[in-house]
Amino acid sequence: MQTKADIDQSVALVKSAQLDVHHATVFAPHDGVVANKLVTVGQYVKAGTQLMTLVPTKSMYVVANFKETQIAKLRKGQAVRIIVDADQGRSYFGSVDSLAPATGSEFSLLPPENATGNFTKIVQRVPVKILLTKESANSNGAISTILRPGLSVTVEVDTKDSGAHSNQKLSSSNTQQLGASSFFSSSWW
Repeated sequence: MQTKADIDQSVALVKSAQLDVHHATVFAPHDGVVANKLVTVGQYVKAGTQLMTLVPTKSMYVVANFKETQIAKLRKGQAVRIIVDADQGRSYFGSVDSLAPATGSEFSLLPPENATGNFTKIVQRVPVKILLTKESANSNGAISTILRPGLSVTVEVDTKDSGAHSNQKLSSSNTQQLGASSFFSSSWW
């Protein structure tokens, strides 16, 4: 016959096993598709190890690099037309979300330093984040089955509300890329 102590010990072991299972389960912060699995089932990992990359299916954005001479006409909320090369030139729609606090050269690994004292003025580019609007989504709320982070797109910003000439369109002259990703790391709960 089991004693109360044996029963209590068994209950404690069950609770401990349930806690271990909970700590071994990875929960995604949003819906998405695993794009890059860096670990295998049964592999031991340390806290902070990247496990996978999760690409969101419902939220994508474009980072467009506009010339510094164009940013005075850009405002948060302005309408944007996004033409996707991979989708046979189909247009999607978005809005300006934010302008980076510095030019792209400030974020590069090797900033352009000129030790010789010679100066060549180069027009800098400012990264502008553009969110795709709900009008671009399908009935499931996903943006598209064709769109993927890294695809080339062309963007046109409607600047009619920025004090510029009426109905003027501002285009980024170089090819932009779609973006959207999350990185999962292991952590201790």
